[in-house]
Amino acid sequence: MMELLFIIMLAVLLDLWLGEVPASIHPVVLMGRLTDFLKPPLLRYQNKFSGIVLTFIILVIFLIPFYFILEFLEFNLIIYILISSFILSTTFAIKALLDSTRQFMEYLDQDLEQARHSVSQLVSRDTSNLSREELASAALESLTENITDSVIAPLFYTFIFGVLGGMAYRVINTLDAMVGYKDPLNKDIGWFPAKLDDVANYLPARITGLLIVVSAVFMGLNWRASYDTIRRDARKTPSPNSGYPMAAAAGALGVQLEKKQTYILGDKINLINREVLEQALSLTQITVIFFLIISSIIYTCIMLLI
Repeated sequence: MMELLFIIMLAVLLDLWLGEVPASIHPVVLMGRLTDFLKPPLLRYQNKFSGIVLTFIILVIFLIPFYFILEFLEFNLIIYILISSFILSTTFAIKALLDSTRQFMEYLDQDLEQARHSVSQLVSRDTSNLSREELASAALESLTENITDSVIAPLFYTFIFGVLGGMAYRVINTLDAMVGYKDPLNKDIGWFPAKLDDVANYLPARITGLLIVVSAVFMGLNWRASYDTIRRDARKTPSPNSGYPMAAAAGALGVQLEKKQTYILGDKINLINREVLEQALSLTQITVIFFLIISSIIYTCIMLLI
């Protein structure tokens, strides 16, 4: 099973080189389309069981074909690694995460309305009346929360369960993003996907928070404040998980992240300006690198022992 390390590393390189695959073949886009197709008939029942059915159907539709594809490709190790790496690269998004923040930074310097539109694609809140500082906070929150959702969590489950583990996580997280809301339309059908996503992200979010503290040490940032802010503020967010990476980053960078009437994380020592956002990008990259190094070492040691 040591080939899994080659698959993960090649998938990371593919993502950094190519970014997102075309929407017409991207599994996440196809998951979204299938969810939109299945949602109306399931909404007729208006109960929590409909969310279980939706989750089960999409997991089966995406996991079973990929399972047989990968089983078939085992006749040739090189082809198996190449195809597996390509499939895995669609379950996380390092390049897209970093690029979206860099694009926002350009807009913030040049056109505030464009910056508002850019952030509206990243967060669920209304951005139309947000100030420059509030927009920067929203972008930083999105960046740091998505270190878990977009990178570490799918790779975490890949190390444990293989490529299908990463794909299963992506199904769960995509369903939560599409139906995991408490509005009248989604509160029943979205209950199970939302709870499942909370469970799936429980460990990855806390691992991400701790790795951000370690990365802060490496970068010479305030790692003590990073750790203290996790302890003080991480549980203030409505999500049981998203506060951990956000609080860790807020403490390390000496900034305050605020979603009005919802949460305030960190202390306002520094303004969230371009320099802080650049530091946040470096913090993100180093956190991902540390995760890959530590996970690879642990995985290698386990494989050598069994």
